[in-house]
Amino acid sequence: QVKEEQLKARGQEMDPDVREKLRAVILDQYEREGSAYYSTARLWDDGIIDPVDTRKIIAMGIAASLNKKFPDTKYGIFRM
Repeated sequence: QVKEEQLKARGQEMDPDVREKLRAVILDQYEREGSAYYSTARLWDDGIIDPVDTRKIIAMGIAASLNKKFPDTKYGIFRM
């Protein structure tokens, strides 16, 4: 749609064959790069959790969050 809008702004129209080729390129790229393995292989995230290990990983995260000591507050309760 972006390419079509660019052409419309110039007063041109997209050829149906060009539209189909562009669509095929986009779909091919989506198929290759749409996988979770694609992004995790590039270290764009922290990895993929096996669904079997979900509870264990969440428990580890909660346990890690309990290690931080928070200072006592010296202010009252905020009411809105």
